[in-house]
Amino acid sequence: MRKKHRHRKKANAEVNLGFQIAPMIDVVFVILLFFIVSASDIQVENSHVTKLPGTVETQSDTPTPDEIAISIEDDGQVFLNDDPLDTPEAKMLPELASSLNQLRESSAASKSEVLVTIYANELARYERVVDVLDAMSRAKITNVSFQAGSPE
Repeated sequence: MRKKHRHRKKANAEVNLGFQIAPMIDVVFVILLFFIVSASDIQVENSHVTKLPGTVETQSDTPTPDEIAISIEDDGQVFLNDDPLDTPEAKMLPELASSLNQLRESSAASKSEVLVTIYANELARYERVVDVLDAMSRAKITNVSFQAGSPE
């Protein structure tokens, strides 16, 4: 009797497939195709000839606005450029309104604007800020800005 040769299959670990280049070429072609297609979307920036503003000499001086700082402290005391005005209990703030009215009239005479910045401390009452705004409306001042904290 003959012995049958049994063919043994090699285990998966023993099979050497080698370096497969076909999948790598496919990936490279897909990446190349992506860059070719996206290159057509690039927009070329054109240069703009822009003339920057220069300095021009004027005949008269340009008036600078008068800047006023109003500080409102935690206890309700109001300061106009570091000068205390009225008492913390005064609701109408007559001294502040009078001072602001004089400043507005003097700036109108000199043909300049009045700019008021209100500095209210963190613990200052909103009611006191409204009192200051009321005094400013009585003095007919409209250019107002708010700043957090105290003036430097």
